[in-house]
Amino acid sequence: MVRPWKAAAFLVFLIGVSANAGAETVQLVPESGASWGLRNVLAPFSVIFVGPSYWYGERTLKVDTTPPGAQLDLFYVRANFQKRYEQAQAPVTIELPTRIEAGPRDAVTVRAYLEGYKVQETTVSVSSRQDTVQLDLSPLANALKAVASSYFAGRGSLSLLTTQLAEVRLQNREGGFTLVLDQTANTPELASALASVRNPYISAVSTQQLGEDLLVRVDTTPLAQSEKVELRSRQGEDVTRGLHEFAIDLVPAQGGENMVARAQAALARLERRDVVGCPAVFDDAFRRALDREALTRALVPHGAFTDPYLRAVMKRLGEISSDGAVTLEDGTRLNPSAPIELAAAMSQASEVKGYLALLRAFSRELDGPDHAHETLRGLVAPELEPSAFAAALAGAEAQEKSCRGQ
Repeated sequence: MVRPWKAAAFLVFLIGVSANAGAETVQLVPESGASWGLRNVLAPFSVIFVGPSYWYGERTLKVDTTPPGAQLDLFYVRANFQKRYEQAQAPVTIELPTRIEAGPRDAVTVRAYLEGYKVQETTVSVSSRQDTVQLDLSPLANALKAVASSYFAGRGSLSLLTTQLAEVRLQNREGGFTLVLDQTANTPELASALASVRNPYISAVSTQQLGEDLLVRVDTTPLAQSEKVELRSRQGEDVTRGLHEFAIDLVPAQGGENMVARAQAALARLERRDVVGCPAVFDDAFRRALDREALTRALVPHGAFTDPYLRAVMKRLGEISSDGAVTLEDGTRLNPSAPIELAAAMSQASEVKGYLALLRAFSRELDGPDHAHETLRGLVAPELEPSAFAAALAGAEAQEKSCRGQ
């Protein structure tokens, strides 16, 4: 028969074992002890007050963090000189020299860092009685929340949306460039979106958290390198979601000056047949296939270089309409030739009938069959993964094809 007090003691033992099972032990003892001093003389006399274990017993320091698992830099400092350095992962038990072997100015500095959190640091005197350190890490105030890419008329763009205005440093390198966002946390949910960022100028985008800074590595395509694209930065704001935008535009060193002329020529070729009949079926199906909030964000003017062209397409839609007006889904009619009504139409562009169909036709006329889909995605769904966009576009075009067959 097991006595209750024995069972309780065994349970306490198991809890203690399980709590320390994952703790690492690191030795942080300098190769040489501190120089002989007054403490060596007085230590035997003070034993009666502090006990022999204070001076001669094992000295350890247990370190843990909240959240757990932070990376730790451990420094043993003597008289302002570093004597030992180790790295570990919390929780950890640090073995130190006995107090009689340590100098009065010996100390351990613990620096903890975890992805998405501020770096925390504390210092503990070896001669003190403190034997535990608990570091509560604070999340970084800024975080990368969304990414968008686009391509339009020979000009590429990459937008990073963060919770706060980001301080960004641009570093050019062979085969691309790197953006360093100071004190910004990565968002793991963006991994798939970042991996799918592609356009004729950008081949890959990846992120790496380095302490409190987030590195966004952008690899450019051979086309971008051959055209010697120039990098131009701009900042904006997504008022709807309360996010701040930092965008990099990739502009060819030569050839970009005729973009306006190309766009005007493409607009002039748009006709009524691009939006009525079966294209209207495509327009309705495509609108239903896209996320309405994301579509609204993409089409509402927000300071991008594509804003004037989106307005021009809206005006062209009014020009090719029978009565010079555009129609919203609720039946409201607006005349985009009037500046006030054009602004109203652009603020509700996701609801204007025929607008998506005309943007598709505009993309084809502007960038041809090779880049039309990428141009359209950059205009209406820059945050959507290319594969998901292709599926939505294919589904809408399948309904249009069925309409033509009937």
